[in-house]
Amino acid sequence: MTVSWASECMQNVATELRDDVEELSANCGYEDQSRLVRVANQLAAGACGGGLLREVEVLIDHAHKKMASSSGRVLTTWRRFYTDACILRSLSDMELFTKAAIARLDRAIIIAGAAGHHKLELIHVLIRKAQVEFLGASCECYGIRPTSITISPSTSKVSASSGTIPYLNSPPSLGAFRSQHSHQPFILRGFAHSWPALQEHSWSSLEYLRFVAGPGRVVPVEVGRDYRDNDWSQRLMDWEEFLAHTGLGGTIVQSDDETPTLYLAQHNLLMQFPALRDDICVPDYVYTSPSPILFPSYQPPGNDEQLIINAWLGPTGTFSPAHFDPYFNFYSQVVGYKTVWLAPPSSSNSMYPVAQLGSPHDSGGSTGNTSAVDVFGESDGSFPAFWADVVPHAMSATLEPGDVLFFPPGWWHAMRSETPSFSVSMWF
Repeated sequence: MTVSWASECMQNVATELRDDVEELSANCGYEDQSRLVRVANQLAAGACGGGLLREVEVLIDHAHKKMASSSGRVLTTWRRFYTDACILRSLSDMELFTKAAIARLDRAIIIAGAAGHHKLELIHVLIRKAQVEFLGASCECYGIRPTSITISPSTSKVSASSGTIPYLNSPPSLGAFRSQHSHQPFILRGFAHSWPALQEHSWSSLEYLRFVAGPGRVVPVEVGRDYRDNDWSQRLMDWEEFLAHTGLGGTIVQSDDETPTLYLAQHNLLMQFPALRDDICVPDYVYTSPSPILFPSYQPPGNDEQLIINAWLGPTGTFSPAHFDPYFNFYSQVVGYKTVWLAPPSSSNSMYPVAQLGSPHDSGGSTGNTSAVDVFGESDGSFPAFWADVVPHAMSATLEPGDVLFFPPGWWHAMRSETPSFSVSMWF
C-alpha cells in the first residue's frame, strides 16, 4: 500500500473493530466478527494477497445475506459489518481499481446506509480523494444556470378525479399549519423557486449533476414502468449512464418496446451526494409536531432527525401507482412537470389493494398499501367500486418547478411525469 492516507484509514478501521469486538460479536456472532477483525488486522499490516481480498468479498456477501434476514439491533450491527468490509476492500485496491472501489463504497451507502460512527463522512472523504487523486476530478465548485425544458407539460384533467388539489395563496404560519392545514392536502405555488436547486445550482443541468457526484458513482434504479409488473426489477447503475436516460438538459431519450423505463425512485440521493442537500431548503413545517387531537397515534420516522428525504428522477412517463404512506409528506417539484392524483384515507375500502388480488412482488402483504387501479387510465368496467366511490372524492393537479405539495399520512397518491422530472419528498 503506497497511498499513506488509505493505509492510515485502514488501520483506523481495524482499531475500531478491535475496540468494539465484544459489543459487535453479541449481535453478529463471535466467529463472524473475529474473522472480520483478523482480515482487517492483516490488511492494516500491509498484506493484500488475492486470497485475502477474496475473503473480504465473501464477508461482504455474507453480511448482505444476513441483513436480509435480520431486524433491530442485529440488523444495525450487520449493516456496520457490511460497511466496514466494503471500506476495507475498497482501500485495499484503491490505486488499481479506482472505479470499482468507488462503486463498492457507494454500495455501503445504498445497501447499508453507511452504518457506524462517522462512516458516512469517511466514505464521502474516501470517494472524493479517489476521484481527485486517481481520476483527475475537479474540486472547484461553480454555479450553473438553469437549463430550460422545452417539452410542454400535459395539463389535461385526470379522469379518475373530480376536483383540483387546493393551493394556498401564501404560506401559512407554523401555528396555522399545525391547527388548520395539516389534515388536508394543499399546494404552495413557487414555494421552492428560490432554492439553489432551481437557481445557481440548477438540477436541470446535466453538467452540474455530474459535477456534484464526480466520476465512478453508482445509484439504485428501477427497471420497468410499474413495480406491480412481472418484468419490473431493480439494479445498480452508473450515475452518468443513468443521467443520459433521463432526458434532462434537452437530451433525447430513445424509447421503444425493448428499452425499459429507468427510474431513480425513493432513494436518499441527498445523503449519497451531500452537495445536493445544500441545494434545497427544508421547510420549517417538517419540524412541527402533528396535532395529537387530529393524529393521536401518529409515529414519525424513527431516525434521529425524524425526517426522511428521498429523490425521484426519471424521464417523461415515469409513474408511481396509487399507494399510501404512513408519514406526512412535503413533496417538492424541482425540475419538470408532474401530475399528482390524491384520494382520502376513507377511500381505502374501494382501492383494490394489490395484496388482496395477488402481486408478483407481494410477500406477506407488503404491497397492501398499493392499488391495482390505474388511476391515470379510463374506466373500462373494471374496479367498479373505485369509480363509484373513490373518484367523487379524488383530486389532481400538475406540479410545476418550484411547487410544493403537502398531504397527510394515509392519503392515496399516484404520480406521473409529464416531462423529464426531478422531485424531492420529505417524510416527517
